[in-house]
Amino acid sequence: MIQSPATPAAPALPLDTALATGPGAEPTRVLARFEGWARNTPQAPAVIDGPRIWTYQDLDAAAALVAADLADRVRPGDLVGVCLDRSTALVVTAVALARLGAVYLPLGPRPGERRIQAVTEDLDVACLIGDPDLLPEEHRGGQHLPLPLPTEGVNAPAVAVAAVADSVHGTRRAPEGALYAVLTSGSTGRPKAVAVAESSLSVALDWYRSETGLAPGDRQSLLIGVAFDPHLLELWAALTSGAALVPAPDDTRWDSRVLTDWWRDTALTHAVAATPTVEPLLDRPWPQDLKLRHLVVGGDRMRRRPGADVTATVHNAYGPAEATVVTTTHTMRGTDPEAGDPTPPPIGTALPGVTLVVTDEEGRPVARGQEGELRVGGHCLALGYLDPELTARRFTAPAPDAELPAVERLYRTGDRVRMNTDGSLDFLGRLDDQVKISGVRIEPAEVEAAFEQDPRVRAAVVTVLRDSSGHGRLVAHVRPTDGADPAPGDLLDAVRSWLPEQAVPAAVRIVDGFPLDANGKVDRPALAAQAQAPQSPLAAASGDPVEAAAGAGAGTGTGTGTDAVAAVTAAERLVLTTVRDLLGRPDTGLGDHFTDAGGTSVVAARLLATVERETGVRLRAPELLRSTDLRAFAALLDQRLTARPEGA
Repeated sequence: MIQSPATPAAPALPLDTALATGPGAEPTRVLARFEGWARNTPQAPAVIDGPRIWTYQDLDAAAALVAADLADRVRPGDLVGVCLDRSTALVVTAVALARLGAVYLPLGPRPGERRIQAVTEDLDVACLIGDPDLLPEEHRGGQHLPLPLPTEGVNAPAVAVAAVADSVHGTRRAPEGALYAVLTSGSTGRPKAVAVAESSLSVALDWYRSETGLAPGDRQSLLIGVAFDPHLLELWAALTSGAALVPAPDDTRWDSRVLTDWWRDTALTHAVAATPTVEPLLDRPWPQDLKLRHLVVGGDRMRRRPGADVTATVHNAYGPAEATVVTTTHTMRGTDPEAGDPTPPPIGTALPGVTLVVTDEEGRPVARGQEGELRVGGHCLALGYLDPELTARRFTAPAPDAELPAVERLYRTGDRVRMNTDGSLDFLGRLDDQVKISGVRIEPAEVEAAFEQDPRVRAAVVTVLRDSSGHGRLVAHVRPTDGADPAPGDLLDAVRSWLPEQAVPAAVRIVDGFPLDANGKVDRPALAAQAQAPQSPLAAASGDPVEAAAGAGAGTGTGTGTDAVAAVTAAERLVLTTVRDLLGRPDTGLGDHFTDAGGTSVVAARLLATVERETGVRLRAPELLRSTDLRAFAALLDQRLTARPEGA
């Protein structure tokens, strides 16, 4: 295990310098903590999976069997791609790989085929673990080692194997001491992998246990998508606390009411969730019958503070993958004087072992109250990318005249922030072209490169459209090659295998050329403005796995101005107006299917919340998805309205 340096002492800089350090911290062992609970409380619940309870003894034994089966194929330090969803099988796999000293590389249950190909061409991946029917083609036909992973319960695989593809083999390995690696968006069109040591994760876990009081008898969510690093905080926080993990069913991400019902039904005491998932909950009365004590939210800017009726302590968290999940937090309670304030809260103060510096372009600290780039150092730092050159560019020594002698490395986040007098940070945006969609960082250049892999595409430019509440969606502006006439839906189908689900644009526009600004560069604001106007070639599809299947016929909807005239019932007008506003697509029509029009799980939650707020009728996400088009969904709403007794 790589030991992190001791927490640096605060350097002798002016008191108003935008520099802050968290409390002292010492790394601990992650796997050893779990094994301690397995020895001392073997019959305590470790995973509550529907009606099945896996004790710490059960989980320890299951992980030992999987580790034994993999021992001849996976060596310490090997990267292992995990293609499983939030499930008991995922938890068993994480423990087994840690026991082997292998590096856990979460890829999600349905990784894009070309994306995985790019990963395995760059990285030395020993094998992929998952359902063989859902693995990329190269691994479906390769060598398969059956694994004794659980195949029953929430999001369980039908069968699980370790798959090897001999035809694809990269050379980059994880640095020594890595516990896990995660993929982040890359501007070259290929994902980049960042490796994190056990010591760095341990400091974040120690903070989580101390801050939230997670302990035996508590229940912790396993809710975050597996391709994203916060799920590791959930998973290992529970297993190192003697608490129980509760895997979340897939429909919890579609409907905020389903989410709170799940919290209630499972008696969850601790949860981690993406900010866009939680926001609809803050727009209505908070359920008063929950056992939830702590809720950690992050991944996007929080646009308002929780109200006085929120009974859980809410932690607004910030942290890039390169700084081990959580770097700063701001804690909010319903009893705070600021409760319910409709302004964004700060992203908070430094966690233990974290150093924060706000710098100018040359890397020199600015004064508190001034804007600058956030640079992060301390125990939280990842080991680096699996690309040494990229590591050297992003993990840098402090500027020679910055007077930070106790800090050896700083990660350049690219985030624009302001440090307040109390050391807390306000998040102001990005300094580069990177954007966040549904809480996930996306490089538009990666999306553009994916489109440009298609021989029918000469060039692609990606812009972001935001609705009135600031939520964004990607739009791809595509210039075809001479003589090509690609259908927007076909182009979207092609890029799905290259991109993570959140990076698949909501819409494609076929253009003859790109407007230029005074410097001769593509005028992205002008392109975004054009995308706000109706255009017949505009086609949309979602990035979620369910939505991708539903959106196979993207671009075939009948959304035109005639549908506005056809919206004769109140329900049709409400549904059409709301969907157009949420998607920022004025050409959406009643003949469009929700997912074909660009609907995602986050948009679905907001649509259902608006319908209930305006009509008092509660509809569920499956009813929206099963509707042939928006007109059919509106008809269902009309039926429910008609069936309601007078005065209800």
